[in-house]
Amino acid sequence: MSNTDNELAQVAAVVVLAAGGGTRMKSKTSKLLHEVAGKPMLSYAVSAAAALDPEHLVVVVGHQREQVVEHLERLSEQLTTAVQEEQLGTGHAVACGLAELGDIEGDIVVTYADVPMLGGDTLRQLVAVHRGRHNAVTVMTSRVADPTGYGRVIRVNDEVTGIVEDRDATDEQRAIDEINSGIYVFDAASLREGLASLKTDNDQGELYLTDVVKFCHERSQRVGAHLVDDVWQTEGVNDRIQLARINQEMQRRIRDSWMIKGVTMIDPASTFIDVDVDLAPDVLIHPGVILQGATTIGEGAVIGPSTTLMDVEVGAGAEVIRTHGSFAVIGEGAVVGPFAYLRPGTILGADGKIGSFVETKNAQIGAGTKVPHLSYVGDAFIDEGANIGAGTIFANYDGVHKSTTHVGRAAFVGSNSVLVAPVDVGAGALVAAGSTITDDVPAGALGVARGRQRNVEGWMTRSRPDSKQAAAAAESDGTIHPAVIESREKKA
Repeated sequence: MSNTDNELAQVAAVVVLAAGGGTRMKSKTSKLLHEVAGKPMLSYAVSAAAALDPEHLVVVVGHQREQVVEHLERLSEQLTTAVQEEQLGTGHAVACGLAELGDIEGDIVVTYADVPMLGGDTLRQLVAVHRGRHNAVTVMTSRVADPTGYGRVIRVNDEVTGIVEDRDATDEQRAIDEINSGIYVFDAASLREGLASLKTDNDQGELYLTDVVKFCHERSQRVGAHLVDDVWQTEGVNDRIQLARINQEMQRRIRDSWMIKGVTMIDPASTFIDVDVDLAPDVLIHPGVILQGATTIGEGAVIGPSTTLMDVEVGAGAEVIRTHGSFAVIGEGAVVGPFAYLRPGTILGADGKIGSFVETKNAQIGAGTKVPHLSYVGDAFIDEGANIGAGTIFANYDGVHKSTTHVGRAAFVGSNSVLVAPVDVGAGALVAAGSTITDDVPAGALGVARGRQRNVEGWMTRSRPDSKQAAAAAESDGTIHPAVIESREKKA
């Protein structure tokens, strides 16, 4: 087989070890489902394994396996799970995985589910090195400043002779800074033979996968190492401190990647971006922004400060300020906030506005339509060019049913109005301020639903003669403010 054929051939299997207890996380949630940049660690492991396009992808599960299996079923149908009923060591875990595969031949990659920064390209490089050197075993290694707790890679004349766990190492071996990542490529036959030879004569009384390396070396089989410069790709997560450090590094890389592509971040350290977020060039991100899920931001949009968006689509040139939104769409050139709350199902058209202290839910708001302030808009269709006055409530729930309100094109709803669903306000209609609308308002009509004003002259002087209001009234000459007079003249 040529070198090119070697590079292109599928690996026989990838075995992902995901059975550990994760007790140091102190969580009811499986360690593997804790997130890094918006995705569970397990998702990263499966993605990296799938990048090799293996004939078989096996995930070995054990502790909290119901949670793990449920997540795996959502990830892919192209994998198999194997159960490690008792956690008797890494060698035992791999044996449990192989039991699902039968007597396969070829290369078998072993990796872990708690190494979220490991990439598919790195695994491909590992396989290429393994094949290029015709190894029986190739281990991925890295060098660290403090190797405490890691297995040390033992070399003689640059050949790997074995791997010693930290607790079993001598003082001389503990001084070695090249560590075992726990990620390997094995020849299938060598792996099966090595696993069959494992014994529990070690400090933990477990079957160590690392002893397969020693087994192969003692039988003069080629054992190699692939040293990875990016130590983060070999870093596992065992507790919440390590999880936070991995998240911090992942965020740094995500932010740097987007800035290289033309995104401006005023304060990168206060900006958090999930791995599946997509940003266009010339996006401007102010401090305190959190972008989660599959959020997409169009070219030239301005986000923040103090804004959280989850699975939100923001159009080009839009501006979103001090806003919390989820599962919503914001059109091109639209303005949202400050202090807006966009709940799922919100769709704001191009050049529209959702302003201060406005909450929307399941609301389609047309192009150029404005909901500027202090309103609740739920279960609504508002056509283009409408204007919703301050303090307007779309009363969509009667305690049993949710109902819909429609406001037509270029309609105007006055301030402090209540639209009691289901109701239809026609195109070009006007709802007078302070109205409670329970019946449809036809196109071009004026809808008024409020009691007539009644003034009781002299009430304050008679009822509260010692108040500051009574004193102010006594000093007043009753003149109407000129600005009010001017407004009345304009309306007339």
